[in-house]
Amino acid sequence: MEVVLAIAIGILTGSGVWLVLRSRTFQLVLGLSLLSYAVNLFIFSIGGLAVDQEAILLDGVAPDLLHYTDPVPQALVLTAIVIGFAMTALLLVIVLASRGMTGTDHVDGTEP
Repeated sequence: MEVVLAIAIGILTGSGVWLVLRSRTFQLVLGLSLLSYAVNLFIFSIGGLAVDQEAILLDGVAPDLLHYTDPVPQALVLTAIVIGFAMTALLLVIVLASRGMTGTDHVDGTEP
């Protein structure tokens, strides 16, 4: 499972970097979204991939990370998803305003 997650993070990161380096603004937005998904998966994987472990405290089970999943990476990813959504919406507004002012969708505002 760890290998599949590492490959998925690598593919998302590589695709995101490739799209960010393109000259069109829509590809830039998609690339930044893919990079944020890769970072979210990476942060989520920091907590460890655990199967059949409880997320809440139970009576009679020792309160340590051997018996429970770590909730901190899950909270960080949830926060990052909300912030990423807001930043994507803001970036789309800026891209649309730039297209309206320059008449092109290239990042530098000029046609090649």
